[in-house]
Amino acid sequence: MSETSGNSGLRILVVEDDPALQVMLRYNLEKQGYRVEVAGDSESAQAAFSSFRPALVLLDWMLPGGASGLDLCRRFRASPGGHELPIIMLTARSEEADSIRGLETGADDYLTKPVSMATLEARIRALLRRTQAPAETLAFEDIVLDLVKHRVERGGRSVQLGPTEFRLLEFFMRRPGRVFSREEILRSIWGENIHVEIRTVDVHIRRLRKEINGPDEKDLIRTVRSAGYALDSEGE
Repeated sequence: MSETSGNSGLRILVVEDDPALQVMLRYNLEKQGYRVEVAGDSESAQAAFSSFRPALVLLDWMLPGGASGLDLCRRFRASPGGHELPIIMLTARSEEADSIRGLETGADDYLTKPVSMATLEARIRALLRRTQAPAETLAFEDIVLDLVKHRVERGGRSVQLGPTEFRLLEFFMRRPGRVFSREEILRSIWGENIHVEIRTVDVHIRRLRKEINGPDEKDLIRTVRSAGYALDSEGE
């Protein structure tokens, strides 16, 4: 398989205020099969980050718009699922102290301008290979579920779930927005050949809601009358 075909559909957000460099980066990355969105200042970068949902960010340090690349790096990292997002800082600041500061802020890689496209594309591929591996975490809104460590966080706080509630949350997070009947949930969580009362589903949904919904937090589990439940941004 060629690199281009393997890159199909992967989104890269380029945050760069130099128009000539914007054009060059967009042209070369799109030629490699990536979908590219360009932002020229910090305000448009934040808006694009929310709507475009990139698989990787190329981020300049010095930007117009009131926030630096370091500020954006911190904000992107703090967003739901942002700890897994590959971020490459691409900047004219070449001092070793700047590189260290960029990496300590949360960047995965730090490249100084000018840089060859071959080098940049190799760094992008290396980071994407790492993050496109089979998912060990699931994220929805501000909830992050770690399948390896068996941990759940919401908005950065730890959420303690029992085994059944953990399986329920994983089940919903793998299929956000879809409505499941109580029967479907029962079969998926408890199995086909185990006799469990249908209302048991309601009991565990209530427990799950109680644990994941803190004070002033939106209830992300939607009850659909006569249909079942869904994990939904609209919630209740």
